[in-house]
Amino acid sequence: MSAPSSPPSLPESGYIRFQSPTRSGRGHFPGVFALTNGLAREGRLSASQHAVWRASNDWYDTHVTNPTTVDPTVYDPALNPGAAAWFRATATGLLARVVPYLEILSAHGIPCVRLETRAPGRIVYEDADQVVAVPPPYATSYGSR
Repeated sequence: MSAPSSPPSLPESGYIRFQSPTRSGRGHFPGVFALTNGLAREGRLSASQHAVWRASNDWYDTHVTNPTTVDPTVYDPALNPGAAAWFRATATGLLARVVPYLEILSAHGIPCVRLETRAPGRIVYEDADQVVAVPPPYATSYGSR
């Protein structure tokens, strides 16, 4: 009899998102960047957290395309209600750089969950590292499929 196998890994066609487990006042599930940017905007980061956040944001700004620079309507609530960005599972270098954001959120007691899916919804933008997708209308959150 063979030993139980480990759970299957997410295939290359999979997507990963880090987000709040609860909706914001605007009805969205804020992602990891929005959550940490909110802490920074509110002046809640320590000096060392601020330095890590700033350097991390600068790195992402340099190395990852902002979908709104390609299509300014990608997050338009009328055209793409609830649109959210997902990393491609193959974007391992970008995913590794999420860790400092998660550490900052944890230090402030702000929950952030990791979601994995093969079907993030209707894709309205994509590049080599990410997609922006509108969740299916039946989903109450990205985690409820």
